[in-house]
Amino acid sequence: MSTLHDPLSLPAFTAPNRVFMAPMTRMRADQPGDTATELMAEYYAQRAGAGLIVTEGTQISPEGKGYFATPGIYSAEQVVAWHRVTDAVHGAGGKIAAQLWHVGRVTHPDLQNGGPGVSASALPFDGSTTIADIDGNLVSAPCPTPRELRTEELPRIVEDYRRATRNARDAAFDMVEIHGANGYLLQQFMSSSSNLRTDEYGGSLENRARFPLEVVDAVVDAWDAAHVGVRISPLIKFGGLDDADGLEMGLYIAERLNERNIGYLHLSEPDWAEGPVLDDDFRVKLREAFSGVIIAAGGYDAAKAERVLGSGWADAIAFGKSFIANPDLPTRLAIGAGLNPLRPELIYGGGRAGYTDYPTLERAA
Repeated sequence: MSTLHDPLSLPAFTAPNRVFMAPMTRMRADQPGDTATELMAEYYAQRAGAGLIVTEGTQISPEGKGYFATPGIYSAEQVVAWHRVTDAVHGAGGKIAAQLWHVGRVTHPDLQNGGPGVSASALPFDGSTTIADIDGNLVSAPCPTPRELRTEELPRIVEDYRRATRNARDAAFDMVEIHGANGYLLQQFMSSSSNLRTDEYGGSLENRARFPLEVVDAVVDAWDAAHVGVRISPLIKFGGLDDADGLEMGLYIAERLNERNIGYLHLSEPDWAEGPVLDDDFRVKLREAFSGVIIAAGGYDAAKAERVLGSGWADAIAFGKSFIANPDLPTRLAIGAGLNPLRPELIYGGGRAGYTDYPTLERAA
């Protein structure tokens, strides 16, 4: 039986433990330019004790941006800035993956030069995002109906993913993770609630999975399968998406990713975002569909983590909010120490407060 504190052999490297850091939007990139900052380097380096850090969602193009002050990885300046982050994490002994992100319809005209977002279909949806008002304050704003992507546009987005992967390599990331979860662009194609297309990218299960798998193939081609992870979130209710029939798609995608021998499959469980609790039957079927490394995430504590690891349904657990508040989370879990409380009002935007000022056990002592 594996535990949280055992090493884990991934195709690309060996992680010192199975306490991974989940990707979490923090909205602290420099503006304009969406570049990573020295403060972000400090934040990630503080958490280098994770078996693997997965960065916040990092847009592959200006079109892929959906929230104020999120970082990009499509310009030379962004690559240089991210390199400072990876240097800091590696200097602290850690490993870090860049999460490649295109939000699709979860965006606002203020972030898109006045236009709407893009999606699989031009469907109105109940979604909102975060922008800055004229005084620089963060405010919630509704997302307008997106524009349906034309079939001939899809290769352009595939190439954006390919370029972002090369940029991540240049920035010295250890891996990339394709964000195919949480109601963003790739899941908008996979879900029947957001994809009503009549071309070869809509309709059947295989057609709805076609574009996400083309993205995976391009990213693998730009690096290799060992250095690529993919995140999925069957049944999620987030970003205006209700993925009610997502279990079948989740297993289908897992089978196709297993054929490609990717570095890992990252399962974002739906109950953290008002979705149903994932039952163990699906975990069993997912393990049958994907024989490689599975990372599970979504409202985990130590007891749930050890149960899922001990059952062999996952190989590592990604922790989110608890890693925000506890930069030394692996150490705390290993010795059974108490956790710092999260200050939720400081998650998004701002400076050091609620970001790099959470104490480690050593600092607290």
